[in-house]
Amino acid sequence: MATTRKTAVKIVTPGYWPEACEHLARRDRVMKRLIPQFGDACLESRGDAFVTLARSIVGQQISVKAAQSVWNRFEALQRRMTPASVLKLKVDDMRAAGLSARKVEYLVDLARHFADGHIHAGQWQAMEDEAIIAELVAIRGIGRWTAEMFLMFHLLRPDVLPLDDAGLIKGISQNYFSGEPVSRSDAREVAEAWAPWRSVATWYMWRSLEPLPVAY
Repeated sequence: MATTRKTAVKIVTPGYWPEACEHLARRDRVMKRLIPQFGDACLESRGDAFVTLARSIVGQQISVKAAQSVWNRFEALQRRMTPASVLKLKVDDMRAAGLSARKVEYLVDLARHFADGHIHAGQWQAMEDEAIIAELVAIRGIGRWTAEMFLMFHLLRPDVLPLDDAGLIKGISQNYFSGEPVSRSDAREVAEAWAPWRSVATWYMWRSLEPLPVAY
């Protein structure tokens, strides 16, 4: 078995965070209460685009602990995680690492999209959110929610509102509706006051439910 090459993970945080927090605290009473509770913590981007998306596929429909275990074994199959290295792996070895047949197909499809130039990662900084989402959902195993998480956690886009996210809906329910059920239209209406910093407000909704920050 190959051993992984340890590389330092570069963590990037958004420069707009203080401005966003000031705006949200001024516009929204719930945000004014929540933001001071979490100090300097904020969204973080780490790793490269391919690795971030591969991890999201590996982690689908299994626990965080199980996902990390499978990822460690998958990562150990290659010296460095790249589209080219994944395409060279044997299916049997990927299955032995704990990946389902479907996830193997998804990871190979992801690697092919990157290797064949169907993904324009170098142009993403200049592209609109919806254009990036359209590219990502064309890859097997990546739906809109995964694409929105990628926009938030990898590209650090400031105004993403992931209405399919259960944590966001639960956070809005508890913080704005005293725990009553919340529809997508209810959530969208609450979030009008958050624009143009809806990613930041969503992050605080998650923190209100789980104090430890999420990282991808």
